[in-house]
Amino acid sequence: MGPELHTIHGHRAVETLAAKLRRRQVVGSREAALETVLVLRQVVSRARFSNIQQLIAIIREVGRRLAEAQPKEHTVGNTVRRVLHNIREEANSATKAPSATTSRNVYTISKFVLQGQPRKQTASVPKSEAIATLREDDPDDPDSFARGLKPVLMEAIQDVLDELETVYENVSKNAKDHIHSDEIILTIGHSKTVEAFLKSAAHYRNYTVIVAETGPSYSGHDMARSLSNAGISTFLVPDSSIFAIMSRVNKVILGAHAILANGGLVAVAGSLLAATAAQAHSTPVVVCAGQFKLTPLWNLYHDYGALDFADPSSVLGFEEGKLVERVDVVNPYYDYVGPELVDVFITNDGDHPPSSVYRLIKETYDDDDHEL
Repeated sequence: MGPELHTIHGHRAVETLAAKLRRRQVVGSREAALETVLVLRQVVSRARFSNIQQLIAIIREVGRRLAEAQPKEHTVGNTVRRVLHNIREEANSATKAPSATTSRNVYTISKFVLQGQPRKQTASVPKSEAIATLREDDPDDPDSFARGLKPVLMEAIQDVLDELETVYENVSKNAKDHIHSDEIILTIGHSKTVEAFLKSAAHYRNYTVIVAETGPSYSGHDMARSLSNAGISTFLVPDSSIFAIMSRVNKVILGAHAILANGGLVAVAGSLLAATAAQAHSTPVVVCAGQFKLTPLWNLYHDYGALDFADPSSVLGFEEGKLVERVDVVNPYYDYVGPELVDVFITNDGDHPPSSVYRLIKETYDDDDHEL
């Protein structure tokens, strides 16, 4: 059993964020992730612990509380998992002797199969050498472990925060390699990642974007307006004409709410329509998303194709009095798009096919944290 939330230093900040998530005052994957990192930084900076397991129990309890407040915002749990992964790495470096850290860089075929390609770890070596004398559960000075480790932990959390703050720039830095002159691009909804990606490509290429309206929320209107203001040739079309115009489209670019462990994704309603039409016309489907949206889950209501439901009155208003009494109106906010419909994911850590998403998840999160 982990510690009770009210016994954790900084629990008021946790409760405040949980209330905001529950009331939908924090909306959007990146905003929720940023708020979560800031709360975790506050909790870790004020936490008292004499070994790393106590700190992990504290963070897991905070993560569980935030994830329960808004289960449909998966980036909250993902961010907690990423912070836990970084903290474990730093703690292992801090408590091992320098000779042990050098053996960590030995890479074998078996490790490659299990963990994927090695990451550059130049920054972690000097840190571990600097604080290799830390002792857990020191009877003479129980707070010495926390006092010595906290500066390194703050740095590890800051790395996660920096990654979130620069995610749009890092996803869109290679946009010119994916979009070519005179191409026709189709997108749907208003994804800020896709918007940054398209605007970045516009500095180097002249191309045309077709934006689907994305009814009944009509978020495509905002996307079309933003792209047009940036000087990109933009057309707004109704969702019903996606299949008809797909033969003229060179590429479909989608945003994602969450990327699942099987390579599928949860995206705004209408994405499944666009991806299926693209497959029928052999048009490549590209998904732009930050790596913080990688979710170590397999089955998120795939059969229903929706995680969340919007206001049904925007589909069928109450003014249709007699009809409303006789039907159940469902307005799903998200679609589930299977991995077989996606060609490539463009993330802030490079381009990846759907088949390698499981490897990315294994590198980014620890297996122990899949269930918070």
